[in-house]
Amino acid sequence: SAAKRTVNLRRTSLGRILVDSRGRTLYLFKKDSGRKSECFGACATFWPPLRASGKPTAGSGVRASKLGTTRRSDGKPQVTYNGHPLYRFAQDTKAGETNGEGLTAFGARWFAVSPAGKQITG
Repeated sequence: SAAKRTVNLRRTSLGRILVDSRGRTLYLFKKDSGRKSECFGACATFWPPLRASGKPTAGSGVRASKLGTTRRSDGKPQVTYNGHPLYRFAQDTKAGETNGEGLTAFGARWFAVSPAGKQITG
């Protein structure tokens, strides 16, 4: 659903990372250029974009000034942090899982996102 999304912090084996309102790890895609997503079609099936309607909400420890949205190729908004479009990974089935960390898929690598909005290298 395209509800208002809260981005939170969670402590994991990678350290403190950004997670969605259900505690699922949020990732950035190194193929994205600036705020423009390069993940669509089959890519977006495995790496669903974090959607939002309206301004996303910053949970404790998350900088609201770094949160925003960008328009995807389908015209719908995707949540960004520090200018990076945010994604979940379909194979993270439980809160706190980081199965997508460092994977190369759809032409580039995927990384969990730090509270500063940088990639985590585990």
